[in-house]
This record gives sequence, structure tokens and C-alpha cells, in this order.
Amino acid sequence: CCAVLLRMTRAGRCLLPDQNGNGSLYPTKVKSRRLRWDVKPSEMANNTLNPIRAIVDGMKLTPNPDKPMIALSIGDPTVFGNLPTDDTVIQAMKDAIDSQKYNGYAPSIGYLKSRQALANFYSSPEAPLTAEDVILTSGCSQAIDLAISVLCNPGDNILVPCPGFSLYKTLAVSMGIEVKLYNLLPEKSWEADLKHLESLIDERTSCLIVTNPSNPCGSVFTKEHIQKILKVASRHCVPILADEIYGNMVSCSCPSLASLSSDVPILSCGGLAKRWLVPGWRMGWILIHDRNNVFGPALHQGLVKLSQRILGACSIIQGALESILNNTPQSFYNNTIGFLKSNSEICFNELSTVPGLNPIMPSGAMYLMVGIEMDHFPDFKGDVDFTEHLVTEQSVFCLPASAFEYPNFFRIVVTVPEELMVEACGRIREFCQRHYRPSSCNSNDLDQ
Repeated sequence: CCAVLLRMTRAGRCLLPDQNGNGSLYPTKVKSRRLRWDVKPSEMANNTLNPIRAIVDGMKLTPNPDKPMIALSIGDPTVFGNLPTDDTVIQAMKDAIDSQKYNGYAPSIGYLKSRQALANFYSSPEAPLTAEDVILTSGCSQAIDLAISVLCNPGDNILVPCPGFSLYKTLAVSMGIEVKLYNLLPEKSWEADLKHLESLIDERTSCLIVTNPSNPCGSVFTKEHIQKILKVASRHCVPILADEIYGNMVSCSCPSLASLSSDVPILSCGGLAKRWLVPGWRMGWILIHDRNNVFGPALHQGLVKLSQRILGACSIIQGALESILNNTPQSFYNNTIGFLKSNSEICFNELSTVPGLNPIMPSGAMYLMVGIEMDHFPDFKGDVDFTEHLVTEQSVFCLPASAFEYPNFFRIVVTVPEELMVEACGRIREFCQRHYRPSSCNSNDLDQ
């Protein structure tokens, strides 16, 4: 009986009888097989949406053939070739390549030497750092991805500025995390509406995102305003993800959030992309600023584990990082900031006198936001329609702020050469003069 029910292979593995009584290494499954192909994208893929791409790809962008295109829409400072990185940065890369030391796999969190260089560069008495507090990533975008992933579970919610960088929502929603938008106030140079922010917090709020300096606004929070934000986070025990990729690209004082925090733990995300003008090099980082051991070793280990899913930062750029940080001259930073400030002033001054437009002067980053008094432009349905026709008539492309969930504004990137900035502002003026309509008089005025 046993010989019938159970046979042994020469390798010693058990053979189970199939439906016909014959020995089979793999028993017949009761579950029915698929009868047809049915391969579908995952829920994560279906839930992933980039609002900027969704809006821009849906726009009918046909430039005026009689006018060269001026794109004020792309947040890449290298597009026009007028803002090269410094020679010392290039030399650091050449030296790293020539050394032949960085052709292999780096540790998932980055080389110790490179992490120590970053810790030394950003450490301060108010916010000290060690190499253990640094995670290297493939650009600031991966840093944000890892930070959200380590802080949040599906069903949690995060607080995101509005208007704000669209990637936060793209990442969070794909992970099953709810996004709550807190308002920034244009009449107060884009300060956060603290009452609105605090009203959104509940027991499932796992992260407050603060972008300073701001994309898309170009605003910079004062020390006093940052302290007020920290007080809200402290009252509700909510950690902060500080997106500081534009840190130090400012024309005013801009303290880091961590330097002002005594009890709120902060994950600060940054990178080489903007300050060093090399966005394609994809070098980013997370600086872990724990307070009172709130994060503790568990969160640090969580970031390490997440970094092991896909090796991040390029090993060659890691090899160049110490030299880049230590040898880039201050004059390079000053020249970049000076150029951006000058272009911002040109753009602001030119558009301030255009009827129907309300530009808001920035203090940092590479952007300027312009409000559209849509009541005076009845030819258009909203900011998307307005900017679409601006391309058609004037070959000037500005990003509609609906991409940042903030309608009736558009964003201008101020990294273009000065002469193109002046030309673009002139075309925008001409466009607005053509379509602007004064406010209609009310009936009482007509009767008088």
C-alpha cells in the first residue's frame, strides 16, 4: 500500500500519486488555470500621475512660425547654455574618472568618504551632522521618494504646500498615501497659512513637507515664519520633510529648518542639481536631523533598507563630491545668485506694468509666479488656455500654475539669457494688450 501511495526518486525526493495513480513530483493543483491572457498594469502604476505632464501633454502647443520659441517653462538651468557649472566642478569629475577608483558598485547609502564630506559641509553648531546622518541618492527626487517611503504607510496623509512641487503628490498617491494641501498666501510673499495648515492635521498625519526656497513660487521664508511652522509641527508631533534643493540660491537670509529646530526631527533633502547647475548628474542626499532620538536607529535603518532596493547615486560623482564641495569658489555661487536676482527684477518690473498681470517678486530659487486677472481676459477659460494661446501667438511658453494645483497663475523660469527675458516680457505685454478688456461699468454707473 505504501509503495503505491509513496514512491521515492533516486535523489530521495517524494513522489505523490496523481489522479491516475502515477507518481508525480508536482501534485495536480485543484485551482483552475487561466484560460486567456490577462496582463494589466499594477495599481501603483495606475495611481501614478505627474500633473505637469498631464497638463502640458494635453495642451495644443503650436508656436508662431514667425517668432523663435522662448521656453520659460523648464526648471533646468542648463537649457540655454548661459549658466555653465564652475571649472572646479568639471575638474573634480575628470579627476574622479582618471583615478579609476569609482568604476564599481558603491555602498547603497554612498561612500563613507563622500558622506563625511557632506556632513562636514552642512554641519553647524545648531544642527550637527556625522557621516551616519547622510544618505546619498540619485538626485533630490529619489531623496524625497525615500523620505516619504520611510515616514508613511498606506492610509496615512501628508501635508503639502499649495502651490507646490508636483512630485510630492505623484509619489504619495502611488503609495496609497493621502495628500492634504495647505495654502501659501501670495499677498504675504507666499508664507504658509498656518491656521489652515494646522486644521489639516489628524492622527494619520505622518509628515509635513516644507519647501524652502519654494518651487514654484521663488519665495523664501523668514526665520520667524520657519519658527512658527516648527511650533505647529511640535504641537502635533509631526516630523518634517524639508525640501531644500534650492537652499543658498537666495538673495536674502535663508536658515535651514534643522538649524532652528530644537525638538522637531527633520529629513532634509538636497542635491547638486540647482546650486551647482548640474541637474543631469543625479546626485542628491538626505540629511537626517534627529531630535531627542525621535527617529532613533529604526528610522535610520529603514532608510538604509530602502536604499538597498536600487543602488542610487552614481559612483563617479560620489568620488568627485568632496572636491566639488570643498573647491567650488564662492564667486561661482555669487555670480549665479546675482544673475537670477537681476533676471527676476527685469521680469518683475516689466510685467508689473502690464494690465491684468500681478507678478510676485521672488527672493530665491529660479522662479517667479504671475497672477492673471482672468476677468479681464474673457477670451480664455483659465490659465491653461491663456498660456496655450500665448505660445500660439507669441511663441512664449510659461507653465500654467494649474500644474501646481493653483489656477489663474503661471510660472516663469528666470534662468534664460537676459536678452531673451526682455524679449519674452515684451511679447507677453503685447499678448496681454491685445486680449485685455477693462472691467465693465455696472448698471448704476450707466444710469448716472
